[in-house]
Amino acid sequence: MIVPEKEIKIIRKEFENKNDRIPDKIRLGNHFVDDFIFDGNESFDIPINALRVIFNIISIIGNEQFRPEDRPKQLTLFDEEFETENNTFASIKIKNSKISPSGSSKQVVAAYEFLTKFKMGWYKSLNSKGKEIKTFGGLISIPCYDQRGYTTFLISSYWLKKLLVIPEYNYILYNLVYNIRNNKHIIFAIWLSKLPENGTTLKLSTLNNKFGLNYKSANDFFFKFLKPVKISLEKYNDLSFNYRCRRDLISINPFHTKVVPETTLPKIANVKTDVTRRLNYFKQRYGLKDSDMVQFSYQYRTISQNRELIERSFKEFIRRNRLIRKKSTDFQGKLFLNELQEFMIIEYRKTKVGELIPNGYPNII
Repeated sequence: MIVPEKEIKIIRKEFENKNDRIPDKIRLGNHFVDDFIFDGNESFDIPINALRVIFNIISIIGNEQFRPEDRPKQLTLFDEEFETENNTFASIKIKNSKISPSGSSKQVVAAYEFLTKFKMGWYKSLNSKGKEIKTFGGLISIPCYDQRGYTTFLISSYWLKKLLVIPEYNYILYNLVYNIRNNKHIIFAIWLSKLPENGTTLKLSTLNNKFGLNYKSANDFFFKFLKPVKISLEKYNDLSFNYRCRRDLISINPFHTKVVPETTLPKIANVKTDVTRRLNYFKQRYGLKDSDMVQFSYQYRTISQNRELIERSFKEFIRRNRLIRKKSTDFQGKLFLNELQEFMIIEYRKTKVGELIPNGYPNII
């Protein structure tokens, strides 16, 4: 009898929160958020109990998360452990009371059933040696509900990599999924954590689409959705937002709800000043318009590792022009950004994460 390939599963590791430690925050990798919680301009309607499963998975594996830039050896170890054979999995065990504090077995089963079926399919990735590794399933596979109070399940190497290997990530409060019961409020909080400091402006139709809503006017969207979300986040989260509208354009501007300790204020202020000064330098020297600066400024100001990549790429851009005896300022406006983007792609692909995700470089255009 031939066993179908998708039925063969190799278990490499077991995770369990043995000391029942509850973290203040968890790290949500941007690649996971973009691929699992959002799909382009839409978010998936993931039930609150399923979100609790996700938060608890990340809580349990949190000590093993890493950025490839900081711990490149860990990426090699991950490949050796999880990405040498197809259909390789890790086993995770979570208390049922973490998913349904009320003790409802129906809620627990429904949460795991959703995550088993959601995005079920074949997934492919390349390991560091260029070998294609395939796994079949959703985020979790084969959940086993234990009457003694636990559920054990498998998570594939594909999704485990997106949760463990986090070149870019944002913090989110662990208790958010217990303090706030509306799943769309949680998903909004996750989206908010990814916004730049200066916020964003989107059309009502875009926001409706992103959060699976159908409000006819900005006024309805304000009072029936944004206002309740804002109340929830200001009560339970360390990040909230202000909002305003101009016709059908809605601006969302995040702000921290907790006071920053005075000892850190000078350092933060200095970093912000240096970044602003550097952006002004690029704008003036290379003739960048305000419209040219939107994406470039976001990548430079918001994400420190992208700022470092831009600076490395800019040095290579200057070095190349000196070699060919050309003035760097001959490249103005979008022409400069196009040149810099090409150097960024080259520099990005030299990194460990670039080998892992060749097309994951940040876009500045």
